Amino acid sequence: MRRTPVFRAAVAAVAVTALLAACGESEGVSSGPKERTYTEGMIGANDSGEPTKGGTLEWAAFSEPRSLDPAVIIAASTTGGVEMAAIFDTLLRYDPEAEDFVPKLAESLEGNDEGTEWTLKLREGVKFSDGTDLDAEAVKWSQERYATNKGPEAALWAGNVTDIEVVDPLTITYKLNKPWFLFPSILSTGPGMIVAKSSDKGGEFKPVGAGAFALDKWAPQEAVTLKARSDYWDGAPNVEAFKILYLSDQQTGIDSMKKGDIDSVLVRDPDLVDELLDADVPGYMNVIAMSNVALVNATEGHPGADERVRKALAMGIDPDLIRERAYEGHGLAGSTMWLDYSRWNTDTDGPAYDPDEAKKLLDEAKADGYDGKISYLDASDPGSRNTALAVKANLEAIGFEVTLDLKRTVAEQIDSIAVNRDYDVAAWGLSYREGDPFSKLFSTLHSSGTQTYGMPTSPEMDAAIEEFQQAGDESAQLAAMDKIQQVSNDTVPYLNWGPMPEMTFWNDNVHGIVPASTSMFFVEDAWIS
Repeated sequence: MRRTPVFRAAVAAVAVTALLAACGESEGVSSGPKERTYTEGMIGANDSGEPTKGGTLEWAAFSEPRSLDPAVIIAASTTGGVEMAAIFDTLLRYDPEAEDFVPKLAESLEGNDEGTEWTLKLREGVKFSDGTDLDAEAVKWSQERYATNKGPEAALWAGNVTDIEVVDPLTITYKLNKPWFLFPSILSTGPGMIVAKSSDKGGEFKPVGAGAFALDKWAPQEAVTLKARSDYWDGAPNVEAFKILYLSDQQTGIDSMKKGDIDSVLVRDPDLVDELLDADVPGYMNVIAMSNVALVNATEGHPGADERVRKALAMGIDPDLIRERAYEGHGLAGSTMWLDYSRWNTDTDGPAYDPDEAKKLLDEAKADGYDGKISYLDASDPGSRNTALAVKANLEAIGFEVTLDLKRTVAEQIDSIAVNRDYDVAAWGLSYREGDPFSKLFSTLHSSGTQTYGMPTSPEMDAAIEEFQQAGDESAQLAAMDKIQQVSNDTVPYLNWGPMPEMTFWNDNVHGIVPASTSMFFVEDAWIS
C-alpha cells in the first residue's frame, strides 16, 4: 500500500534539551555547521489521539542480520535487535525518560545490598507463540543456552552468573560471584530475549518467542515480515504486521520515507540525521559513544601487533578531518571515549592528534623491519568512502602505505571483521551506551570478551573494567572509567573519532513507538493514523 506522505517540510532548528544522564543533567555538545545539542530519547513524537487498528508498519533497517537468534548476533538496532525484540520481547526495557531499566516480560527485579544476588519475578500468563508457557524454567533454559552457544555477551554472563535458581514457576534468583550493580542492563539485551525450546531443534534455528510478533516470511536481502500475535500477553498489537526492509543505504530509506513508501528509517550518519532534525521529523535518538571508530587487529602477522604502529595510527589521524570529509562538518568529533556531553566523561582525554610524534613512532617500527604497509577496511557507501579517503590521506602523510578494502555491503564488512578477522584496521562501531556501558566494555575490551575481534587486551584493562563493574557509586564508577581511558591510551585497541547520533525517524502519522536499549524499540503499541 502506498502512503500519502506526511513528512513535514518545515526547515527550522529542532528544539532540543540537554542530554539525559542518570546522575544528573549534562551540558551537551553542540555540533556541525550550525549550533545543535543532541538529545538522548524521544524527539518530537506525537502519540495523542485514539489508536487505529490495522495496516503494516514498515521500517528500513541499517543492515540485514545473519540470524534472528539472540545467542548468535548482537541485540542492537543496527544488527537485528529490533526484529528480535518484536519476536522475543525482553525481560527488562531501558526507559530513557526514567533513566532506568523497567519491567517488560518481568514483573520486577530486586537486588541485594551487595549487588551479588538478584531476584526476578515473571508476569503470569505469558506464552510463547507456540502456546507453551514462559515460566522460570523456560527462562533458565534459554539463558543457559545463550551461555553455552557463546552469544555476544555469553562470556560476561558465564563469568559472573554462578547459578540460576528456579524458586517457583514465576521466580528466579541469579547468584553472582562478584558485585554487579548494573546487572539489570543485561536482561534488556540478548540474555533477556527468551527463546522457546521449540526454536532450537535438530540444529536448525526457527525463532519462537513471547513477543508481540511472530516470523511470517524472510526474503533474504529484501525484508523480514512479522505478523502480529492476537494472544500477546499485553494485548494484540495495533498493526497487523511489522515489515523490516533491507535497503541499499540510508539515503534510499530516507527518500522512501519522504515519498510515503515506508513509515520509518534508521539513520546514523550525522549529516543525514541533522537534515531530518532540521525538517522537524520525529523519532528516537541515542547518542552512541565510540560508534565512529576503527578496530586495530593486533594479532601476529598484522601491523597492529606492534604497539608503536598502533600509537602512530591513533596520533596520525585527525578526528576533525574525518568529520569534515565524511559528514560535511556535522556530528561530534574527538578521540576521547566519552566527550563532555556524557555523564561518563572524565579528566583523561584520548590520544591527541600529533602527526610529528606519529611519524617518529612509525619510523622506529620501520627501522626494526616493518614495511609500512597497512590495509584499511570499510563499507563503500559515500560516507564510508570519504572516511576511508581521509584516513588514507592522514596516514600516507606520515609515511604509511595504505590499501583501501571497501566492502560492497555491511554484511561483508561484518564477516571480514567479526567472523574471519581478516583485516589490519577496520571501520566499526563499539557503541557504548549512556544507560549502561559495562556490558559492551567487557565484551569488546576485556580479555574474556567475545567481541574483541583481534584488538589487543591486557591485565590492566581487565582490572579497570572489573573495577567499574563492582563500583557501587558514581564517584567510584568515574574513577574506574578514567582508568579505562588511560589504559586505552597506552594500548590503543581502537582508533576513536567520535560518537554518533543514532536515530530512528518516522513520519508524522506514526505513533506509539516505545524506546528500548541499544537504540532498539518496540512496536506493539504503534499505530498509523
